Amino acid sequence: MAAKPSGESTRVGDNLRFSGWRRENGRVGVRNHVVILPLDDLSNAACEAVANNIKGTLALPHAYGRLQFGADLELLFRTLIGTGSNPNVAAVVVIGIEEGWTKRVVDGIAKTGKPVAGFGIEGHGDIATIARASHKAKEFLQWASELPREACSIADLWVSTKCGESDTTTGLASCPTVSNMYDKLIPQGVYGCFGETSEITGAEHIARRRAVSDKIGEKWMQVFQAYQREVIEAHKVDDLSDSQPTKGNIAGGLTTIEEKALGNLEKIGRTCKFIEVLEPAEAPAAGPGLYYMDTSSAAAECVTLMAAAGYAVHTFPTGQGNVNGNPILPVIKISGNPRTVRTMGEHIDLDVSGILRRELTLDAAGDALIDMILRTANGRLTAAEALGHREFVMTKLYRSA
Repeated sequence: MAAKPSGESTRVGDNLRFSGWRRENGRVGVRNHVVILPLDDLSNAACEAVANNIKGTLALPHAYGRLQFGADLELLFRTLIGTGSNPNVAAVVVIGIEEGWTKRVVDGIAKTGKPVAGFGIEGHGDIATIARASHKAKEFLQWASELPREACSIADLWVSTKCGESDTTTGLASCPTVSNMYDKLIPQGVYGCFGETSEITGAEHIARRRAVSDKIGEKWMQVFQAYQREVIEAHKVDDLSDSQPTKGNIAGGLTTIEEKALGNLEKIGRTCKFIEVLEPAEAPAAGPGLYYMDTSSAAAECVTLMAAAGYAVHTFPTGQGNVNGNPILPVIKISGNPRTVRTMGEHIDLDVSGILRRELTLDAAGDALIDMILRTANGRLTAAEALGHREFVMTKLYRSA
């Protein structure tokens, strides 16, 4: 059942705290996963076998990792290393078909100081590799199970956002709820992140003005124009109407990409300005604040990239009802559509439909979302986690060799 916020606003002060796991590099996680990470698609079966042997570990199968090159290969490594480095992960076992690229991922994760081990299948076979990796996974899991939580400041929390299956209620209620949350938490020292490059089409001039400086605004425009030039213009048949807006968006009343873009930008705060533009899966390095990441608008891809950048909690406004989750990043669903809350309530963590009925203020809705974020950080399972949604989808830039 989706939680309903009260109609009264609560003051957001500087004493918001949660209980998390402080990792070796100082980052704080809200989950304590031991991940079995395949370097490539050929290693998925071995990773899943290890996770089956060692209950409580988590395999992350994916479709890529062979014969990629250039920027596409760098993105693969950045995503895998970032996933293993995420503070919601306590320890990692990496398995690859060969040991060279496997070691590169292991070495990247090891820079965080967390326990990580790698295994190559070539020269050993699946059975021996699974046995060796299972022994190490059991060791990591029992070690992680005794790690204590500690009280942490809200400033230790990294909160990302994207919306999905948007409709008219998204831009009117659930996205503005996230906006109110960011306006309150970014000044508290929280790291925030938004993305979805194609979905800002038609509102790019507004996004540019939300940059902290002309330099960052120009950097944003270069990213947006490159996407338009290299992806949209290079490959479109007519226009974006077969995918942007989606059929669900259109059914929900969003008839143009411009309408969708204006609603999308409602979730980045009224007073916040984004301080840097990130590549896909790039970890923010300019200090606390709101960041923009160049991502697809596809839910699973976008959330996977933000998890790889190090974000620990994700807020997800939805109108028509998107069911996406992530294996290591808890995804909080917020909806302002009363029909979706009624028909898909098992997927919704926070019901803000009272905004449309004028029973709930945006200020109170923002406070309710902050409360849900803290409850999630303290261990409450999100709807997506409870339902087993573990969508882990890598972003691929171009064909493999």
